[in-house]
Amino acid sequence: MAKLDLNRIDNILTSKYRLAVLALLSSGDEIDFSFFKKELDISDGNLSTHMTKLEKAGYITVKKQFKGKRPKTTYRITDIGLKQYESYLNEIAKLF
Repeated sequence: MAKLDLNRIDNILTSKYRLAVLALLSSGDEIDFSFFKKELDISDGNLSTHMTKLEKAGYITVKKQFKGKRPKTTYRITDIGLKQYESYLNEIAKLF
């Protein structure tokens, strides 16, 4: 069994919500705020806080636009975010 190195586990991804966001985005699709809110059953403010942390870490990009008169915010995983997500999965897999 490979040795687990807890220092290699990214603290940004220890939140179940941030991990779930990257898991959903790892397909490469662009996903909007309302989808995450519904899928994760999370409040606007809480989701916004998690998204801001992921954006500041460089793991996601944010695109804000209007669809008609309504604002629409969408997210996409970055190369860095995908690399960190895959690294997290590889480290956790060592437990199993």
